[in-house]
Amino acid sequence: MPFCPKLWSSAAPAPAQPGSVVINGTVVVANHFGLSAPGKSTTLRLFSGTEVDHETRKGRLSAEAALRGGKKTRHGKASTTTYQVTFFVDGEFGTPGAVAVKNGNRNDQFFLRHVRLDLAEDRSIHFDCNSWVYPYKKTTSDRVFFINTSYLPDKTPEALRLLREEELRSLRGNGRGERKDWERIYDFDYYNDLGNPDNDDHVRPVLGGTKTHPYPRRCRTGRPLSKTDGVTETRKHKLINLDYYIPPDERFSPGKLAEVLAMGVQAVTHFVIPEARSIFHGDVVNFKSTEQLRADLYGKPPQPAADARVMDELKSSVPSHKTYKQVSRIVKDNPAKFPTPQVIHYDTEAWRSDEEFAREMLAGLNPVVIKRLEVFPPNKSKITTDDIMTQIGGLTIQQAMEQKRMYILDHHDYLMPYLRRINTEGVCVYASRTLLFLRDDGALRPVAIELSLPDGGVGGGEISRVFLPASQGTDAHLWHLAKTHVAVNDSGYHQLISHWLFTHATVEPFIIATRRQLSAMHPIHKLLDPHFKDNMQINTLARSILLNAGGLLEKIMYPGKYSMEMSSDIYAHWRFTEQSLPNDLIKRGMASRDPKARGGVSLHIEDYPYAVDGIDVWLAIEGWVRSYCDHFYHADAAVAGDAELQAWWDDTVPDRFTATLGIALIEVLSNHTSDEVYLGQRATSTWTDDGEVLLLLDRFRDELRRVEKRVEERNKDPRLVNRRGPVRVPYTLLYPDAGDVAGKEKGITGRGIPNSVSI
Repeated sequence: MPFCPKLWSSAAPAPAQPGSVVINGTVVVANHFGLSAPGKSTTLRLFSGTEVDHETRKGRLSAEAALRGGKKTRHGKASTTTYQVTFFVDGEFGTPGAVAVKNGNRNDQFFLRHVRLDLAEDRSIHFDCNSWVYPYKKTTSDRVFFINTSYLPDKTPEALRLLREEELRSLRGNGRGERKDWERIYDFDYYNDLGNPDNDDHVRPVLGGTKTHPYPRRCRTGRPLSKTDGVTETRKHKLINLDYYIPPDERFSPGKLAEVLAMGVQAVTHFVIPEARSIFHGDVVNFKSTEQLRADLYGKPPQPAADARVMDELKSSVPSHKTYKQVSRIVKDNPAKFPTPQVIHYDTEAWRSDEEFAREMLAGLNPVVIKRLEVFPPNKSKITTDDIMTQIGGLTIQQAMEQKRMYILDHHDYLMPYLRRINTEGVCVYASRTLLFLRDDGALRPVAIELSLPDGGVGGGEISRVFLPASQGTDAHLWHLAKTHVAVNDSGYHQLISHWLFTHATVEPFIIATRRQLSAMHPIHKLLDPHFKDNMQINTLARSILLNAGGLLEKIMYPGKYSMEMSSDIYAHWRFTEQSLPNDLIKRGMASRDPKARGGVSLHIEDYPYAVDGIDVWLAIEGWVRSYCDHFYHADAAVAGDAELQAWWDDTVPDRFTATLGIALIEVLSNHTSDEVYLGQRATSTWTDDGEVLLLLDRFRDELRRVEKRVEERNKDPRLVNRRGPVRVPYTLLYPDAGDVAGKEKGITGRGIPNSVSI
């Protein structure tokens, strides 16, 4: 039934009993089409945060209070209903510290945004809930929400300690059984749900739990294991599969789900289903020219037949009719035509230049792979001194390396073990090494590209060919083709490794550990929470549609069915301690440690936009995190003595060895949705009642605005050639956009740093 806010009388509650204290409050619930209102059978009780019931060892408990009335309201962009509630407590009750909510509905859950209680002397306290409350008949327990005051475990008021411990135990589960939609259970599992052992073409190894295939862990679902191999989880195999478990509080808002699904529909429409052939002119396998590519992808939108096919598939999978209608409207209002890339907006040919090819390694979408060349020639390389001597400004190679002017984009070692298998799948992929020289004007120049294949023998030999810059004739065409192979490798690495593995997958174990081991009252939980928004839903959706055997990623990424296995090999070299920006730059030889420099590092390429802007942002974040932690931890002993924090760390590092769809997929994964919350912002103003912490957040936001000014000034400096390049696109990928409150801008903006690592 549709959400109906007024189901009962809004009459005032019964008069207070003599000697009792009246506490009035408001309860805000998000409206969702197709779900019933909380109903008069939904009740709340208060736990005292200051007075202990010595029989239960918990805070004193009030009598139940029912919701009254129901007034339609709005909180930001969200449609809500605000209810009134009145509690009668005795004079010895003390100050509330937690609220228990019992959903008396028979079937429907509701999304509780927050509860506010008005106390004496114009004082109010807040419970920042933002959580689904499922019917009691399913959960068999009340939902408990704590006041928005942060407490370290040993500082928790006695009245709340047992409640805090019970809440964490309930979130960990027991590691058994298949998870149900209403359960809030955070447990670990391996990536054992990608393959289908009943289909020979879709057999995939389990990732995680072994030295052979290490991988970050995912959230456990507990689905039955396949009877065929006994290790692969069973699941439904369909084009768009939304039938999976994810803890309720990790799910998309209905609005974001509709936006992401709509983008996915358009991506699938273009490249997966047969009806999509109608949008292309002639050969559906290859583009004959860049002109044809621009016409097909950025020209007239296709006919709606393909969209209709995917929408039919989607109809049986979406969680509600309203979501389906939202997706339909978005698809209809936004025809499946991709926005013209910035790199061809001003000049359709500038991207071809050697200058832009090299600049993208410093200021493109994947500026985290380029390294300083420290050994020449690279292992097994056939690039010789004679190949590059005339291109490095009269220096010897040794002099150029000593002056930190030789760099390499290396897509060789991780690819070589897979090339023989990859190239039997109907593609032709080469491992690549690109050598670059830093010119006097601060720009990089490619001086050689080596493309390699296995030699076909068993000894690990290679067949390699070196290509050199050329501007005329056959050599120029071969040089351009070599650059194309490099770009293909780099784009694939960006999507599969830089984006999926190092951003999404590696973060999920930290999310699970945070929910399992850090109470919602813990200050570190509050610090980390906004950075986890929607990540687990994205990862689960990815396993169901993108990463699974036969999924979209295998259809459009050159490693094909070996993509995830290859990412496992790369993950084996991932180290947590190397992930900060300064440490990453030092590891890649792009900077040296320098205590006097910003961020403690001195860059070897002064005009490295990603690193220069990134250090500014990193310093702002470090200052905010350091001041926040210092506010709660006054000595190292406090950190060592924090039992929850120590358990959290043990959960994140369980053992030593486990430490777009071409263009379409890139577009989906690059969009800002309408509910985006950016760095320096919080989704609600009541996330904490600590005035000093709020002041620290204001200072952090001010520092981000100063970063914005510095980015704008750098982009105006004509000496910094790598910030615009021949395509004339200013570098704004690390522009914080702290002023875009509540996601006023959405889509592909090319700016803004969201709190969350998810799309």
